[in-house]
Amino acid sequence: MNILFFHPTFDSKQWIDGIQRRLPHANVRAWHRGDNQPADYALVWHPPHEMLASRDTLKGIFVLGAGVDAILTQEQRNPGTLPAGVPLIRLEDTGMALQMQEYALASVLRYFRRLDEYQLFQQQKQWRPLAAHQHSQFTVGILGAGVLGSAVAEKLIDLKFKVRSWSRSPKSQPGVESFHGNDQLHDFAKECKLLINLLPNTPQTAGILNKKLFAQLSQHAYLINLGRGMHLVDGDLLRALDSGQIAAATLDVFNDEPLQRMHPFWSHPRVTVTPHIGADTLPEEAIESIVANIQAIEDGKTPAGLVDRARGY
Repeated sequence: MNILFFHPTFDSKQWIDGIQRRLPHANVRAWHRGDNQPADYALVWHPPHEMLASRDTLKGIFVLGAGVDAILTQEQRNPGTLPAGVPLIRLEDTGMALQMQEYALASVLRYFRRLDEYQLFQQQKQWRPLAAHQHSQFTVGILGAGVLGSAVAEKLIDLKFKVRSWSRSPKSQPGVESFHGNDQLHDFAKECKLLINLLPNTPQTAGILNKKLFAQLSQHAYLINLGRGMHLVDGDLLRALDSGQIAAATLDVFNDEPLQRMHPFWSHPRVTVTPHIGADTLPEEAIESIVANIQAIEDGKTPAGLVDRARGY
């Protein structure tokens, strides 16, 4: 078995050694330009066009992240980057769910306990107690009901929050009020005091965080964007913040990364910016998942995280 690895920034040795330990009979190598030697599997992130273009005999291409929008966009812009018919597989959890839970809970509790406002009062040297938010009036809506969205919902339920979710197709989770499809987006949003976005980036979800959706939320709602920057219409959020429809926003992802130095998000008093650190790919957990999927494919089984290219996730 021959396995190729390519990532523009990861330490390839750590990944190659980790896979080799678990698959001692495999030949695992870092891909370099000009490498046209046989391969059965490829592990990639932003692969150069020539790496995969002619490799239509691959048994699987593993994307080293939860999102596949980047590699699908590459294929659209440069057809042939992904050989037709080869299974495309994404990382489903591999430690990301716990990280997303931590980030989401920290941000939700910061707004629920109004710590963001107290931080502003401290800067103004104001001793000003505020009325506490009540769980009964603080419905948290989650856009996205996949592995990450479900994990975040589970923790919020443990903390007695009312939780609802929205997804493109029907989903069900105990303790979560579920909505799906464009026809139910308005009903989903209308009682949300805080909105968390964990959707995959697809043509259908691009720009979903817009003025129309913001207007449907509860007055003075909060936004946490952990999906992709392309989900958010920046100008609509700024106007919603200035009008008070959105009370505050925490943003981890942006249309252009790094966020441009002159972007108004940096200096807006009601926006918190973090540099796309919501959930990182953890090598050991990811390697375990990839090896398990390779073994599943070798046994004739369907791997976890198999991507529907037409749907984009």
